[in-house]
Formats: sequence, structure tokens, C-alpha cells
Amino acid sequence: MTAAQGWRSREPRSHYDTVIVGSGGHGLATAYYLAREHGITDVAVLERGWLAGGNMARNTAIIRSNYLWDASAGIYEHALRLWEGLEDELERDLRFSQRGVLNLAHTTHDVRESVRRVNADRLNGIDAEWLGPEEVGKLVPILDTGPGLRYPVMGATYQPRAGIAEHNRVAWGFASAADRLGVHLVENCEVTGFHMRGDTVVGVHTTRGPIAAGRVALCAAGHTSVLADTLGLRLPLQSHPLQALVTELLEPVIDTVVMSNTVHVYVSQADKGELVMGAGIDAYNGYGRRGSFRTIEHQIAAGVALFPIFAHAHLLRSWGGIVDVTPDASPIIGLTPFPGLYINCGWGTGGFKATPGAGHVFAHTIAHDRPHPLAAPFGLDRFTSGALVDEHGAAAVAH
Repeated sequence: MTAAQGWRSREPRSHYDTVIVGSGGHGLATAYYLAREHGITDVAVLERGWLAGGNMARNTAIIRSNYLWDASAGIYEHALRLWEGLEDELERDLRFSQRGVLNLAHTTHDVRESVRRVNADRLNGIDAEWLGPEEVGKLVPILDTGPGLRYPVMGATYQPRAGIAEHNRVAWGFASAADRLGVHLVENCEVTGFHMRGDTVVGVHTTRGPIAAGRVALCAAGHTSVLADTLGLRLPLQSHPLQALVTELLEPVIDTVVMSNTVHVYVSQADKGELVMGAGIDAYNGYGRRGSFRTIEHQIAAGVALFPIFAHAHLLRSWGGIVDVTPDASPIIGLTPFPGLYINCGWGTGGFKATPGAGHVFAHTIAHDRPHPLAAPFGLDRFTSGALVDEHGAAAVAH
């Protein structure tokens, strides 16, 4: 199977220039850009399970850049521009579909905040539009835009360049491209701690033996804070299960992505035909990767309220991903108090859409030992300086 995908798992060596912990989209993209952009090919990506078997396999594949704050808009738009050329660059069909994303507004407050975000996006050069209820109805005819809903559709923001991609193909594309450049992909190799020389990180301890490294980069959702804690580095992260589901295969019924914060559900239709629906994170902290019945029930009810035709669909499967959430709902990218150790974490529900952009700026940060300009606002120091990038509720549904 891996041969067909274009990469192979390797036996770990005892020393590498750079070790990346975590083979999700961000870890693989970081390795690829380290090799392609910076000529650093003596890299090992260490994965405790199978390649891209964590959050990369448990997301809803939505891509957009219409965030409110300048820092967020900057890094997500950087990612979207990379997405637009990624299939040609990786020489792989990623099922990248720029079908547009709608963020529905259901209250006067929603409308005000949504129009504000559209204006902010336009100032940042992002394609953002405000659509009234009639325009929304024409774009998505199966959506109930009538007055009978408890939360009627009062309009929506729309980003035409946004869309979806197939997460497995994205992971395999980055993996095979990195493999061709000489990067080692090592599965079934869990990192359990760090080897230190003074306060400098000079390697990792793994279930397959010690590995020395000039630099260590953490990109493991749900595990970065656990590893950092072994150094006494407490990261401002909380881990939560994030719920989603897919239906049985259906004929095409929706050709865009629709998201709603007030009703709280988002939906798209994959190329194969299943409806992909998601909701929010479970309120409790945890690492569960199973669907939470209460959350799934609420998102199905919200989906059927907005799309009455969905009542005829049958649930195929549900699941939970693990998301790390920071106090300001924005990621942490950059250096740590320990020389030789770099972190990329805390993306909450925004990790997949940022994949190429996050990998690109993180690779630059590692190679130059200083933050990329787009990553600079997301350093750990913001939690002591107070310069937070607070995206809570600013961008409608956070996903």
C-alpha cells in the first residue's frame, strides 16, 4: 500500500540533523519544505502509529482564509495560496475543490460581526463577500432560508476561493515528495522524552532507542503538551475531542460548504457522495476519538433544521479528532525556552486548512532559528505580553 502511495517507512538511524515528531499534515509539510526550500534533507519524521493516522485522518477537510484578525488572515491566506498550486507542485491529485464556503448569519449580532469580517478580509486582500438571504438561497437551493426557522438565515459571508481537499491524498502527497528528497519517514516509533545537554535539546528518547538530533520540532496534536511537560514546560493548551460524521453515499445535493455558528453545524459533500458534517468540540478535556452521542445528536438536529432534505439520509459513521485549544483560539508556532526545540501546536479546529502554510513558515523558523514573519505573532511570548490573537467567535464557526 505504501509503495503505491509513493513513500516507505524506514528504520530509524541514531542521528539526524532534524527530527520532527508527528507525521500529520503539519509534520509532513514541514519536512517537505525543510528539504525543498532550505536544503535540509537529513530529516526524520517520527510517528508513534501509522503515517497520518491521527488528526489528519479525522478532520472534515475544509479550507478557507476568511479570518478576522490580520495575523490569522495572513497565515491562512498564505496557506490558501499554497493550496492553489499544491497539486502541480506535489504532482498528485489532492481532490482540491474551490467550491466556496458560506458562513451563515442568524441574528443581528451575527450580521454585524460578519459584515465587519468581510470588510477586514477585503482590506487584507482576501476574496470575501456579503450575501443577503435571497442570494444565499440561490447559491444553495436546498437550504431553508424561510422565516420559519428558530434562527432564520439573515445572510452569509462567502469566500469563493475556499473549499475542500482529500486529507489522505494531501498526507501521501507531502510524504512521497519528502521521501523523494531524502527525508526519512519512521512509523511505529513513539517519542517518550528528550536528551538534554544542559538546557539544550540534543535528541529524543523513543520506543526504538535514542536518536540524536541537532534540532527537534514538535508537531503532534494532543501530544505536544505531554512531551513539553517532561521538560517542565507547561504549554497553554487544553485537549478536547472534536466531533464529526459522514452519511451514506448520496447523489450530489450540495456543491459548496455551508457553516453555521449559531445553529452550530457545518456540511459539505465529498466527491464520493457522502455528506460530511461536523460540530463543535466536547466541553470536557479528553483524548477520545469516538463520537460523542450528545454532540452528534445536536449537530444532526441542526443540519436537518437547515436542510430538511437531510432527514432522508442515514448516518454511516461518526468519529472524534483531538484538538489542542489555546486561550485565544490561535496556534503556537516558534521557538521555546530550550535551544534546539521548536513547537507547532494549538491549532484547535484550524489545522487542516493551514497545512501547507503552517509547514512552510515552521520550516523557515526551524532553518533560521527565528520566527518567519507570518509566524511571529503566534509565539509563546504573547501569553506573557498580552498580545493575543483572539479568534474566539471572530470568524463564525472556528473550523
